[in-house]
Amino acid sequence: MAELSVAHRALMDPLIAACSDVQLARLADAVGAMPGERAGMMAETLAAAVIDRARRETAFRHLMPLFTVREDGLDGVMFPREVLNRLWVQAFAGEPDLLPQLDEDGPDAVAVADRLCRAAAAAVRDTPETIWPQTLAANGREDGLEMLAACLDLAPLARRALPLLPAWVGRPDGDQLADLRLLVTDSASVAPDGACRMMEILFAHLGDAALILRVVTHTSNAASRESFLGASEMAVFVDRLIAGIQARVRAVEAYSPRDGLDATDRLLQGIAWSAAAMGEIDVTLTPQPDGPWGRALRDARVKVATRMTALMMSADKLMDTALPLTRTQLAGRMTRPTPRLDADPESQAMESLATILTLVGRLRGSAAVFGCESDRRKLSERLVERLSTYADEALDLVNAGEVQDENRALGLIECVADLLGRLDAPEAARTVRRRAAVAGAPTALDGPSPQAA
Repeated sequence: MAELSVAHRALMDPLIAACSDVQLARLADAVGAMPGERAGMMAETLAAAVIDRARRETAFRHLMPLFTVREDGLDGVMFPREVLNRLWVQAFAGEPDLLPQLDEDGPDAVAVADRLCRAAAAAVRDTPETIWPQTLAANGREDGLEMLAACLDLAPLARRALPLLPAWVGRPDGDQLADLRLLVTDSASVAPDGACRMMEILFAHLGDAALILRVVTHTSNAASRESFLGASEMAVFVDRLIAGIQARVRAVEAYSPRDGLDATDRLLQGIAWSAAAMGEIDVTLTPQPDGPWGRALRDARVKVATRMTALMMSADKLMDTALPLTRTQLAGRMTRPTPRLDADPESQAMESLATILTLVGRLRGSAAVFGCESDRRKLSERLVERLSTYADEALDLVNAGEVQDENRALGLIECVADLLGRLDAPEAARTVRRRAAVAGAPTALDGPSPQAA
């Protein structure tokens, strides 16, 4: 079978490099199902690339998250993605025959992986331009090359540490704590700042950034004290968490209900993340109230609580606009407020009210961390009662045939049910929907009412 031409390979190589592992596997399967000799050659090339990716993952497992931007947006050690392919090629360039041993689990694969990491570290130091050209992310390149080589030096220790990471962020026993402290000692023996760099590697493997505090505080009996940790190189992890909280606080202060439900969802995710991070800091470190971390956290709590309380308290005014009332005469001069069912169910006021009630409902849990849960709970109970009363009276008007546009009235009642759901009152919402499903003024075709019968 003829091989692919140089032109074909020139087209495929960038495509393969741009694909994620999942995308590459799917592409290989798709091309493999296509007929024709050329498609068969492309399928072989893609299959070989899939195998190569798996081998690279085995050899550089401890490094892989360092080539990806963190989803939480926190700072951390990160290398350009383009460096990874260059690094891998240089790692096995001298001994390509070793690669098949990475296909099987076992001590031989570990030995080969560590050997390739040593070769990669040597390549970073000896031929940095090959690994990380000046034209590629020049800002911070020198420090990045040094950090990359250091992380490769720590490969054997990191490979041993990663399986123990779940235990270290949980409730480690005595043996597991001993393993962690031995890891710190061994890492420091590789380089003066080896312990901190090892923590950077572990941090990159944690989707929940705040969990790194559990690892850090387990490394020493004194590490949970702010006075000790704040003066150590490990303080950077607390600083990153607080910077992440402060960034989300700024987003809270800049938020407006008019930004829409998508922006509200992002805001709530940010608040929940901040609450979880604060809780972890409080539990693992117990920051000093007058210390820099304690002051930063207190300031964040006050700002979020102030803004959230102001937003939540706007719900009553929005409800007056979105679900207006009118005065209905009872007898003589006596009147009472009743729902005005000609309001627009799709008004801007209704959309803003839905946004605010989404905040009120989903802030349960996070609000306690920021000190506004009591206000939130009282407001939620009052709003549920108010919406339920509005729905009951509106349905009575519909059943009595006292509305001009029954469809619009029922649409408004459906909005009320949706609002109750946003307030995390599913039972009240279901009750409104059940009643609305059978609501409507009786007609001659309906026969006598149960009361008349």
